[in-house]
Amino acid sequence: QVQLVESGGDLVQPGVSLRLSCTVSGFTFTNYPMSWYRQLPGKKREERELVAAIANTGFIYEYAESVKGRFTISRDNINSALYLEMNSLKPEDTAVYYCNAGQEGNGRYFPMAGYWGQGTQVIVSS
Repeated sequence: QVQLVESGGDLVQPGVSLRLSCTVSGFTFTNYPMSWYRQLPGKKREERELVAAIANTGFIYEYAESVKGRFTISRDNINSALYLEMNSLKPEDTAVYYCNAGQEGNGRYFPMAGYWGQGTQVIVSS
């Protein structure tokens, strides 16, 4: 059974840092590119936006423009874990953050259906 479990979300003040984690089971982590998506308040599931994506080799496909220079995606292939280091958090980063296992096509990341976690809530507010 495929499982992805996110953790690390919290209510924080602007400017602080958070580290999100995603642990997986039920599939071979090292075979898959991975990503973080987020669903902003009031947005639908199909409107989730890509935050960052990383190849199974550690190559970074992309970061969303809004998080470049502040967020860092990384993975631990030994422990089948995915991370998102978020610095200088802003109120507009408030969202539910999801990890996803995907596929690569033409050097780009594509999410796979059925390979989503339940999400972890991040609220940035003073």
